[in-house]
Amino acid sequence: MFDTQLLYENTIKLFRVKPSLSTSIGTLTLERPTILASGILGISLDIFERLYRSGAGAVVTKSLSKEPWEGYVNPTIFSVKGGGWLNAVGLANPGATEFSNMISKSHDVPIIVSLVGSTEDDFDFMIKQFENCKISAYELNLSCPHVAKVGLEVGDDVELVKKIVKKVKLNTNVPVIAKVGLGTTNYLDTVGAACEAGADGITAINTIRAMAIDVETQKPILSNKIGGLSGTPIKPIAVRCVYEISSKFDVPIIGCGGISTWQDAVEFILAGASAVQFGSVLGEHWTEVFAEINNGIKNYMEKNGYSKMSEMIGNAKRS
Repeated sequence: MFDTQLLYENTIKLFRVKPSLSTSIGTLTLERPTILASGILGISLDIFERLYRSGAGAVVTKSLSKEPWEGYVNPTIFSVKGGGWLNAVGLANPGATEFSNMISKSHDVPIIVSLVGSTEDDFDFMIKQFENCKISAYELNLSCPHVAKVGLEVGDDVELVKKIVKKVKLNTNVPVIAKVGLGTTNYLDTVGAACEAGADGITAINTIRAMAIDVETQKPILSNKIGGLSGTPIKPIAVRCVYEISSKFDVPIIGCGGISTWQDAVEFILAGASAVQFGSVLGEHWTEVFAEINNGIKNYMEKNGYSKMSEMIGNAKRS
């Protein structure tokens, strides 16, 4: 017996357009929306290339400073209940000049360089170190929760945010992304300042200030006492922030905070993110997670009739 229903379904499948995961942050176009978050897996170009081959759309470097920083002494990181991590590494890095020499050679990986500093001049100096390097974008870390005089202290000063973003924009032609977090200033004011100064995108959010105490020693567990909480526990907060930013500002957003599955990534996209970053989840199966999340997003798009990312970005705001 001729099955007309089966014929119809197979015909639909044959002519259905395969979803494209391509997405854009300003002039930066990525083949895939999944990005390695800053601070994860060091600054090795070999590891970056391996992640890119495994499915990462781009990688963000550890935050680089004007001068080399040693960071804090151990303990600097430990796991918390609920699948999260508390860390206070102290932004340890070799400095912008040294790292620029490491990536000056040709490579195919879209590298987003994360920069941290406390003044306009700090960022001006660092940008100049990368003039002859193949950089896809800069991410300005305006939200580290555990290093004094940089990060959140900078992000809380909206006038300084404007000055820094303007300075960086004057010295580069690649997209400039501001990474915001939850400090003492309304983070939406920080986003507004960055957008006013010409930022091409916003990464939201950074880790959240937190701490833990050992009940046996009766002392803080981290050597720095205060650290940044990442992973699953902060995801609902990060989704809320992406939703609020996308509702108020017309700017591309990279969602970051607690993503471990394709469902998490889709949630951020529906909230308004054009791409997503993750890092904590890589501790378990870092060579497969990018492909798994990419495939999950693509299958979701196909199931729901989306042919391109732009068709579903921010759809939760339309319901």
